[in-house]
Amino acid sequence: MTRSNKSLNKIINKLLLIIMRKIEFWYSIGSTYTYLSTQRLKDVEEKNGIQFEWIPFSVRARMIEMENVPFMAEKKRHKIDYMWRDIERRAGFYGFEAKIPAPYPLKEFDLANKVAILGKEEGWIKDYTILTYKKWFLDHKEPGLEPNLSTSLKEIGLNADKTIKLAQTYKIDKIYLKNTEIAKNKGIFGSPSFVIDNEVFWGDDRCEDAIKWLS
Repeated sequence: MTRSNKSLNKIINKLLLIIMRKIEFWYSIGSTYTYLSTQRLKDVEEKNGIQFEWIPFSVRARMIEMENVPFMAEKKRHKIDYMWRDIERRAGFYGFEAKIPAPYPLKEFDLANKVAILGKEEGWIKDYTILTYKKWFLDHKEPGLEPNLSTSLKEIGLNADKTIKLAQTYKIDKIYLKNTEIAKNKGIFGSPSFVIDNEVFWGDDRCEDAIKWLS
């Protein structure tokens, strides 16, 4: 492909994004700040006339690759305390609640996200993720653990046993790994991240910046 063709394709892709007004929303269930985004993106879509494509990946795998150890209870106590208070404050600014601290880190991180992968394939990813985060931050019910996982799936009208089995198949595992590799190639290193073409906006507080860029 010639340089001129590459430039033309880039322009076409940018125009398509503007027409579709779509922003990729890359996230991992297990990321605390992602709670804020999951609870407000529906309103953001309606207010701005845009669409978010929800894409789960393993931020834990990315952090391990970067040798970035997540918040460790004793060594990073002040940082952890700040994180919980910051989430509580920001949730209040947005008009919803966060009962902190919530259980962290998650014991069944991968399973919770593989269920989200299946949800994307079958069309119920938003309902599952929003409810999962609500239960985590309001009721302190940890994502991916029983009986919370089965109860949550039943609440959105799914057969829990069948859904959990499907979420643990090779097909879903392959998509999960592929999404994580794509995230790496896009330069995504944290959750939530908002992506437009090759532009990455990391953090819930960068959502509005992504919308400005799209416009």
